[in-house]
Amino acid sequence: MQLYFIDIDGKLVGPLPSQRIQIDDMRWRYLLGAETFRITRRAGTEAPFCGDLVDHKQKGIYKCSSCGLPLFSSSTKFHSGTGWPSFFAPLAKENITQRVDLSFGMIRTEILCARCGAHLGHLFEDGPRPTGLRYCVNSASLVFVPQWVFDRTTPDGRKLQRAAFAGGCFWGIQDFFKKVEGVVWTVSGYAGGTVPFPTYEEVCSGKTGHAETVYLLYDPTVVSYSKLLSLFWQVHDPTSAERQGPDVGPQYRPIIFYYDEEQHKEALRSKESLEKELKGKKVLTAILPAAPFYPAEEYHQDYLEKHHLPNSCLRR
Repeated sequence: MQLYFIDIDGKLVGPLPSQRIQIDDMRWRYLLGAETFRITRRAGTEAPFCGDLVDHKQKGIYKCSSCGLPLFSSSTKFHSGTGWPSFFAPLAKENITQRVDLSFGMIRTEILCARCGAHLGHLFEDGPRPTGLRYCVNSASLVFVPQWVFDRTTPDGRKLQRAAFAGGCFWGIQDFFKKVEGVVWTVSGYAGGTVPFPTYEEVCSGKTGHAETVYLLYDPTVVSYSKLLSLFWQVHDPTSAERQGPDVGPQYRPIIFYYDEEQHKEALRSKESLEKELKGKKVLTAILPAAPFYPAEEYHQDYLEKHHLPNSCLRR
């Protein structure tokens, strides 16, 4: 299967070989919640004019709410008056599959996410130029990433800085940093490996070389990089190379990924300071130049918050 992806800077990448994401229904129901499960895994439909993306007009990318595959761009969204988000073209035709839908005594074309098989909606031939098509999609089948994230600026134009930390299970690291004042965007994902846009199963196999990583954007006028480093040292075990709490394996190794020389110097200074405090214990957290970062599947994003779970992933 060949698919297209969006990198962390908003650029379309592909086609790339990708594995299909296959999860049983019981697991999908837990990951998605009852309503999104009904729509995406049972081919349900939202009531018209009720979805939160019907009149959505921000610039950005719409992804699959199950797996995070990029599906549509705001540049092809239009107001159809039908009560559902409508697009005249997909981001990449390879990312959407079609099949005949004979339900309700009609002949329609159903559209699905090519990566995970999520039901998106239907395709009609009553759209605007240049395609004449209307991809009619349920809001619950989509999640939106605003353009300002890719531009690394706040919605009001202030420049943001980026950072990336690997410190065990990314659920806990993301949950922790998203609550830090000055951090405005967090994404769980994979970095430090060899396979572009891997699946969670590939990473867990240990064969891709990735570490579970959290990428974040922060406002340097509110929180400094040195403060973020200090917090990171507090919430992971820097003396353990491939184990953080109950999580064991190379994908849980601790790493600070730096994006420029100033971050590199600050990371080295903070590591040296910590080693002095530990009085002989060796700090095994690596400090490496930023590697390509690949967002994890959508069901991993904000995992603890979505499922109302305590953050037991961190060292306290």
